[in-house]
Amino acid sequence: MEEWNNKFNYKSVAVGIIVLVILGGLWFGLGREITENPVLKLGLIPAEDQVKMLKQFQPTVKYLEESTGMKVEAFVATDYTGVVEALKAGKIDVAYLGPFAYILAESQDPTIEPFAVGVRTSSGLTTYKSIIVAGKNSGIKSIADLKANAKDINFAFVDPASTSGHLMPKGYLLSQGIDPANFKNLMFAGGHDAVELAIKNGKVQAGADSDVTYGPMVEKGVISKEENIIIWTSDPIPGSPLVYKSTLPESTKEKIRNVFYKMHEAKNANEVLGGYGAISKYVPASKEDYQPVRQAAVNLGMIK
Repeated sequence: MEEWNNKFNYKSVAVGIIVLVILGGLWFGLGREITENPVLKLGLIPAEDQVKMLKQFQPTVKYLEESTGMKVEAFVATDYTGVVEALKAGKIDVAYLGPFAYILAESQDPTIEPFAVGVRTSSGLTTYKSIIVAGKNSGIKSIADLKANAKDINFAFVDPASTSGHLMPKGYLLSQGIDPANFKNLMFAGGHDAVELAIKNGKVQAGADSDVTYGPMVEKGVISKEENIIIWTSDPIPGSPLVYKSTLPESTKEKIRNVFYKMHEAKNANEVLGGYGAISKYVPASKEDYQPVRQAAVNLGMIK
């Protein structure tokens, strides 16, 4: 198998951290004794194009500034582990993480903990699903087809630390006797939307994504159900958590929690909540909520 990207080392975060480290000189940190111009650093995993994401999160940033009286700076890392490492190093205060990215972070730094998760407008649930999608002209109509033609398949995952775009679909494929290492070519596209576009454009025959990304892309006409065909859907996965470090002052953590828990009361709530898809509100989250993801990572030998 020829890999289209360098092999991923879970302890290697060089590229992903560069942007955040450079920006780290601007960081003041909520846990420090500061009296002037405190800055809240918000880290974002790269679910979509970075410029697009920063634009989508501007209403959220503005709301946080108005609610906390602090300057808020949002940054999109070049990969998931860039955000994890920035959290560990204290370069950011709050982060949106995927479930698996959170589990990886927790395994390296137990002080990183979830405090909120979004309720999806479409379902009223805090869960979402992983999907495997095949291209219209790929000849793949089922997982059985994927297995039978594995040696001729170009396949795309999202990111090594993605839950719906790597961990869960990889576990499922292995359970069906399909080792992703046996695909003709395997790539990490870097974003959920990038996987769908790679399928649509014929760069790969199939790939893994989440229903959170797939649905809106269909609604906007970027892809169609006829072009990008879902051939597998996972069981519900705990939603992407908002996290901070437990070592922050209790008063600071309480302020952060309250701001997010009341975000749905904002006049422009749809815009404020809409950074990572259609969210109706944020509710409390705990470490225990992510045990299924934790166990899946253990089963695949990705954490101890």
